[in-house]
Amino acid sequence: MSAASTESTNATPDRAVSALAVADWRRRTAALYAELRAATDLVAAHDHWRRTRDELFAHHPASPLLPADREAFTGLRVKPYDPAWRFECVIQDAEPQRLDVETGTDGVVPFERLGLVEVPGVGSLDVWRLASYGGGLFVPVRDALSRVPGGTYGGGRYLLDTVKGADLGGGRAPWSIVLDLNFAYNPSCAYDEAWACPLAPAGNVVDVEIPVGERYGDGRLVL
Repeated sequence: MSAASTESTNATPDRAVSALAVADWRRRTAALYAELRAATDLVAAHDHWRRTRDELFAHHPASPLLPADREAFTGLRVKPYDPAWRFECVIQDAEPQRLDVETGTDGVVPFERLGLVEVPGVGSLDVWRLASYGGGLFVPVRDALSRVPGGTYGGGRYLLDTVKGADLGGGRAPWSIVLDLNFAYNPSCAYDEAWACPLAPAGNVVDVEIPVGERYGDGRLVL
């Protein structure tokens, strides 16, 4: 690196460095999910997803882990892949609804309900569209394990958040989406309250336990 480029880097505002790090995190997430959509060996794809996210959480500058948690980090608590929890669900009509999520850092984030999906053995989940710049589908879920110590995150997990790259694609039937609950993951605010995360609203809360996907620990995040 030249002296001129070193000076330029040193002069970069902290907020720009942070924004560039988040942009790179999202690029890597989008690339990872593109690989998942193309995969035929889902067990191997799930392991690749877990290992890639472990690497990002441990070393990426935009990792949501707090410094003390990063020092102790040995891997996200992700359960082994179970093909019984992968579904292709047709989006069904539902009464339009608007959800305005108040966040501390991003202001009010608006969502519109596009419809709902019926997930076998789980129940009904609302499908949301981000009603602001970028659009995108958003499907969170909060299951019964969210009330169990060592279970799932109390605010719910994300199945899809396509504006941020978490997109498993469409199913074989028209107007269907892939919901693979093995890829359910915690929002960033599960690790650092400074992050602003929409949590699962009432239409995305189910009474059953969803034993797969990322779990929630004691803050040290060990397997």
